[in-house]
Amino acid sequence: MTTREHIASIPLTADDPTAEASIGGLVRDATAHMSTLVRAEVELAKGEIAAEIKKGVKGSVFFIVALTVLCFSLFFLFMALGFGFSALFGWGYWAGFLLVFAVMLATAVLFALLGYRKVRRLRPPEKSIAAAKDTVAALTHRGGDN
Repeated sequence: MTTREHIASIPLTADDPTAEASIGGLVRDATAHMSTLVRAEVELAKGEIAAEIKKGVKGSVFFIVALTVLCFSLFFLFMALGFGFSALFGWGYWAGFLLVFAVMLATAVLFALLGYRKVRRLRPPEKSIAAAKDTVAALTHRGGDN
């Protein structure tokens, strides 16, 4: 079969227009053509989605690298803050860095408390659990009748 006759799993065969076909043959042909059309659409969608996923992965790698550089750069920001506080208030370096540490610790505690409040409100998926129990009960009850 050449490429011209078979492109991406779509058979390109010409039916004989002069031949008489029965109703069953027409239904069979229509079903085959619909199946071929659906398969072709699925193949097209797969190809497009795969290409877009590859683009998305490549883009996300750049974001990950940017976030990594930002995280390492924060160290220098905190160093600058420590030196800045010591110069601003006329303190020793240790006091400026201690102030930076205290602010960072307070921020971490604040976000930990906010996270704890959100997690504490989590509830189990009661509707899904009830539906699963009903399904199990229906299947075991149905199996018991046989």
